[in-house]
Amino acid sequence: MDSLTYQLIPVTAFTQNCSLVICNKTMKAVLIDPGGDAQKIIHIVAQQPVQIEKILLTHGHLDHVGAANVLAEHYRVPMIGPHQDDRFLFDNLPEQSAMFGFPPCPVFYPDKWLAEGDYVSVGACEFEVLHCPGHTPGHIVFYYAEQRLLFSGDVIFKGGVGRTDFPRGNAQHLITSIEQKLLPLGDDVTFIPGHGPRSTLGHERVTNPFLR
Repeated sequence: MDSLTYQLIPVTAFTQNCSLVICNKTMKAVLIDPGGDAQKIIHIVAQQPVQIEKILLTHGHLDHVGAANVLAEHYRVPMIGPHQDDRFLFDNLPEQSAMFGFPPCPVFYPDKWLAEGDYVSVGACEFEVLHCPGHTPGHIVFYYAEQRLLFSGDVIFKGGVGRTDFPRGNAQHLITSIEQKLLPLGDDVTFIPGHGPRSTLGHERVTNPFLR
């Protein structure tokens, strides 16, 4: 049995992959990128015999953080991540709400910023944090080496990569992040992206048109 299991919960009009990630040894769990639909997430979590211990954020775009403050208050847990270079996006959450036509979201901030080389626990399991700027300057990903599993946010998708036309996006930084941080993890690493189906780094290295 895997030490870590996960369930994807699609949220918002952007069908963003919120991940409920469970340590099977302790039944402690985290929510990665709860971008909206807080009541839907609460309902799904309630069907599992788990205890939410923290909320993890890959970057500051509204469709990834929109329900984080509500859920942090509901479960009385800390919000952790992303890298502090995304602070400007948390400053601008009300403007993001208006721009994307989402319900109003107040300004809030994580309880802790993360940086390259940090580790974050999920029960008895540990994620390694990699700083992967490009889609946003403070974007991070969570890597669980034991199961060759990567929660990649909006850095890389099956057949695509993150957009870089948002404020402070940088296309060259994004490709560098993928080529220098993600691909070296190994072809057999499965990644769960912020949108769409999962894939492997090996499949994308060979087929992704943005990496050729």
